[in-house]
Amino acid sequence: MLKIFGIPNCDTIQKAIKWLKANNLEFEFHDYKKEGITEKKIKEWLKKAPIDKLLNKASATFKGLEPDQKPIDEATSISLMVAKPACIKRPVIEFGKEVLVGFDLEKYEKILL
Repeated sequence: MLKIFGIPNCDTIQKAIKWLKANNLEFEFHDYKKEGITEKKIKEWLKKAPIDKLLNKASATFKGLEPDQKPIDEATSISLMVAKPACIKRPVIEFGKEVLVGFDLEKYEKILL
């Protein structure tokens, strides 16, 4: 089954969920605000998606960090994403062995349909 990770009030998450429903794809939603995210899960994603794609440096949360709070390597990036999941690019979708990061209709159609 497909699993989507994100924050429910995020516009990008809402677009992705709308697309999934419109294409009759069943999914499970993982809410970072309620359920958090583990270091183990992030490391699993990093085997399939690079850190620069997974860490959302354009997020308001990331931009609000003090310079000394910004990650300098993969380990500190992972710690930041565990502590502040809003710094993870949304959505992250797991489908079988695939991990899709961000809202990309072309990839969704190719991989999920």
